[in-house]
Amino acid sequence: MPLTRNEDIRALLENARTIALVGASDRPDRPSYRVMRFLQDHGYRVLPVNPQIAGEHVHGEFVWTRLADIGVPIDIVDIFRRPQAAGEAVDEAIAVGARAVWMQLGVINHDAAARAEAAGLQVVMDRCPAIDIPRFGLPKIAA
Repeated sequence: MPLTRNEDIRALLENARTIALVGASDRPDRPSYRVMRFLQDHGYRVLPVNPQIAGEHVHGEFVWTRLADIGVPIDIVDIFRRPQAAGEAVDEAIAVGARAVWMQLGVINHDAAARAEAAGLQVVMDRCPAIDIPRFGLPKIAA
């Protein structure tokens, strides 16, 4: 069952430092572009993942082809993909040993969430950290 209690989601955000953002965009009009900047401004290290723009940079970070290419521990995999495509990102998150998957607003995939939970990952679904962080009044993460 995905996390629904505000206390649990708050704790996940408080304990995370590195977020891989699957479906990152280099286009300022896209929500993933703005959310990535928000998370960076809040102190998180955000590693963008998008095979279509791999090798480029978004907000100063190298864009990776897939999660397995990153090579550093990932606390949260933030998924900006259509619900039917979220399962692939969840399976990659499980394979790389991420601690949690976060499916963005409108991204609802119960089968993928169940696989993640069965593998021991925390799951947040149909929410946005850029909305929850200010709502919870979380301070900026110290470097």
